[in-house]
Amino acid sequence: MKDHTLHVATYNIHKGFSQFNRRMVVHELRERLRSLGPDIVFLQEVQGLHLGHAEKHDDWPDQPQHEFLAEDTWRDTAYGGNALYDHGHHGNAILSAFPILVSANQDISDHRLEKRGLLHCELGVPGLASPLHCVCVHLGLLGRSRKRQMEALALRMEQLVPPEAPLIIAGDFNDWRNRADDLLCERLGLVEVFGGAVGRPARSFPSTLPLFRLDRIYVRGMAVRSAQVHFGPPWSEISDHAALSARLALTP
Repeated sequence: MKDHTLHVATYNIHKGFSQFNRRMVVHELRERLRSLGPDIVFLQEVQGLHLGHAEKHDDWPDQPQHEFLAEDTWRDTAYGGNALYDHGHHGNAILSAFPILVSANQDISDHRLEKRGLLHCELGVPGLASPLHCVCVHLGLLGRSRKRQMEALALRMEQLVPPEAPLIIAGDFNDWRNRADDLLCERLGLVEVFGGAVGRPARSFPSTLPLFRLDRIYVRGMAVRSAQVHFGPPWSEISDHAALSARLALTP
């Protein structure tokens, strides 16, 4: 962080495999994230454990993916496993250059076939009088599921986060109809970094040539200095989603 400017990014990493699961790309992913250099990274579809991949790939990391990606670059990590199965689990993660003071994962699954969660962390950021609240989300594919999940997200923020506290909510919303703005912007006072309070989010899927507006970064208590969509090679060789990043000016 420089001059009270915060650099954040969100990325659905497709469990460390390229589009259509053609290649294991977790090592390339780590290098791309490091080259981008954000202070805080919001990750979805993070593989916490997969015994089959560990046996099949000689260079499969020994650590959970969020720890492998953060190693020697981001000081703290938090992980919330949402989908649990016999051979492993995956979910959301936050990598932070700042201390993670508190973390909690909430199950917001709407049905048993599609496990979803929100990972809520409080970060101690120099220059801020109160903790920065960060939430990493991955919402469902069905519209009615997303509506209930966003309601659960808004309710949690209203109950646990003071209305004047700085807040970032980022992740894969699967929200091509842009229903999230109506709820999150109006109810929680958030601004989407690409569209502002009343605009449209950026196109982020598929990563080769994005058409759909699935991924988001919402902020409160800070000004958006710039925002960027990272698509096409080499990003499209890592995941089917584009990565999003933004530079935010903090208000002490």
